Amino acid sequence: MDDLHKALGDISSIRRQMARSTEFRGYGPWTMAITGLCTVVAGTTQAFLVPSPASQIMRYLAVWIVTAIVCATLSGIQMHSRSRRMHSSLSDEMINQAVEQFIPSVGAGALVTTVLVTCVPNAVWMLPGLWQVMFSLGIFASCRFLPRKIIFAAAWYLLCGLVCLSLADVRAFSPYAMAVPFGVGQLIVAAILYVANAGGSDEA
Repeated sequence: MDDLHKALGDISSIRRQMARSTEFRGYGPWTMAITGLCTVVAGTTQAFLVPSPASQIMRYLAVWIVTAIVCATLSGIQMHSRSRRMHSSLSDEMINQAVEQFIPSVGAGALVTTVLVTCVPNAVWMLPGLWQVMFSLGIFASCRFLPRKIIFAAAWYLLCGLVCLSLADVRAFSPYAMAVPFGVGQLIVAAILYVANAGGSDEA
């Protein structure tokens, strides 16, 4: 029985090692492009429903948190089904690896949002920039098992986040401050994946 457990442990270790050395192809270019479109729609929605975000911070948060949930759901569903096709028996390890790269940045973003809104309301204008910086860190962390050029998308988000922070006032709440960085950023990601996946013809 001990030999069996050891053998199963060795197989599991081999599978994890193979997953670490394999390029993850669970992100589809068309789905990434759709999430970029979602952020543009969210920016338009904010412009109409939240005309004064500095004084309507809960509405502002609602728009972008709902958008993040929708985009994450779309990406998660598509990632699961695509990984089953692209990675077959390694799909579970590949998905777990992909999620592990982004969980720290997502968790940090949620915690920072909670702290600023509840404890430092005068600094909530920093949220759009911080969200972009943290999203860039998630992409940077994922670079090692995605196409090399994905680093350009990470750099884009980092640059946009720093520019947004440099505004240092409520201008950071502009619909463009979120719609443009995430809309363009997701299109950059989609284009890189499209080329890397030979046109994305395998995406359902």
